[in-house]
Amino acid sequence: MSGSTTTTAPTSARNECAAAGAITLNAISKWFDTVDGGPLTVLENIDLAISAHSIFAILGASGCGKSTLLNIISGILTPDRGSVCFGGVPARDFTDWRSISYMFQEDRLLPWRTALANIEFSLEAGDMPRAERRARALDALNLVKLAGFEEAFPHQLSGGMRSRVALARSLVTDPAILLMDEPFSRLDAQTRAQMHDELLNIHALKHMTIVFVTHDVEEAVVLADEVMVMAPRPGRVRESVPIACSRPRDSTHPQAVEYIKRLRALI
Repeated sequence: MSGSTTTTAPTSARNECAAAGAITLNAISKWFDTVDGGPLTVLENIDLAISAHSIFAILGASGCGKSTLLNIISGILTPDRGSVCFGGVPARDFTDWRSISYMFQEDRLLPWRTALANIEFSLEAGDMPRAERRARALDALNLVKLAGFEEAFPHQLSGGMRSRVALARSLVTDPAILLMDEPFSRLDAQTRAQMHDELLNIHALKHMTIVFVTHDVEEAVVLADEVMVMAPRPGRVRESVPIACSRPRDSTHPQAVEYIKRLRALI
C-alpha cells in the first residue's frame, strides 16, 4: 500500500494488478479492545464486491467504521475475521501492495518540501533514478493542472491546490487501486466540485479502481458507480446501490435527487 511512500512495481506485476483492481471482502469483522478490557466490535460480517476500474463509495454517518474498513482494504489493519482478495488473490498472498495508493483525509504534505518534492517523495523508497522521479512527478503535477507551481511550498498554496498536490502524490506511482478517505471534506463547495471534476477526468484517463469514503451523499452520487451505505455500531452493510446516471452528473438533476433521497433514507 502506498500513501506517502512507495515505489513503482515491475511491468509484469503491474499487469497482474490490473486484474487485481477487483476487490472482494468476505465476512469482514473487526474489533478493538476498550479501556475496561472488553472488545468493541467496529465492523461485523461485511461482504463486498468492487468491480475493477469502477468508482465505489463507502457512505455512512460518522463513527460507523468507514475508515476502518478502508484501512483493512489497504492492509494497514488486519481483520479479526474474514478475508480480502484482490483479483481473486487473498491479501495474505498478495505481493503488489505498491500498486495500491492511499489519499488520506489530511493532505500530509511535508512543509519543508516544494510541491514537486512532495510528489517525488512517493518514489524515493526504491532505486528509481532521480531524473526519472522528477519526470514522473512533473507529469503528475501536470495531470492535476498545477504546472508552474513546482517550486511552491505548501504554505504558499490554497487548500484546493494542496489537495491537488496530495492527489498527484497518490497518482505518481500509477496505481491500479486508489483509496481515498474523505479527501475533499475540508474544501469549500466550489473547490470540492472542481476536485470532483478533476478526479473523474483522471479516472477516465487512467482507469484505476477508486474506493472512497465519504459522509457527503451528494459527493457519493456525483462520483460513484456504486454506493455502499453502512449501518453503525457495529458497522454493517445496509445496502449497496448502483448509480445508473450518465456523467457528468449534476446533484440537482431529478434522477440524482432521487438517489440522494434514497441514500439519505438509508443512513
